[in-house]
Amino acid sequence: MSTSIWHKTPNLSDINLLNQNTLGENLGIEFIEVGHDYLIAAMPVDERTRQPFGLLHGGANVALAETLGSVASLLVVNSEVFIGVGVEINANHIKAVFSGKVKGICSPLNVSGKNHVWDIKIYNEAGELTCVSRFTCTIIPKNKFTG
Repeated sequence: MSTSIWHKTPNLSDINLLNQNTLGENLGIEFIEVGHDYLIAAMPVDERTRQPFGLLHGGANVALAETLGSVASLLVVNSEVFIGVGVEINANHIKAVFSGKVKGICSPLNVSGKNHVWDIKIYNEAGELTCVSRFTCTIIPKNKFTG
């Protein structure tokens, strides 16, 4: 059995509460699974997330990826003391999606020190890879954040 990377045992209900009144909530992002070293969220492909040509907007893919990576970093650290802020993200859009839902799977590439690097793969309902993203999050003391 693998050791968990999370600071505390994550609870999906609590994780989904983090989305209230955020871009993630507006896009319909829902966290659906948490494993010992991964986090999964789903997002609908609908009027909120499509671009004018009817397919999933690349920016919606990036929003799903950054939401996953940011929340994953928060779960790795002591969230009473630290927060994570995104500093870099990239995405390669591989396959168009026109309907249904996409599912993002976020796994760590590095979660030690001040910088966390996450690999996020996004799949359509047929299980086909549609987007690959890498997200870097810097961990800062919560009391230094004046947002």
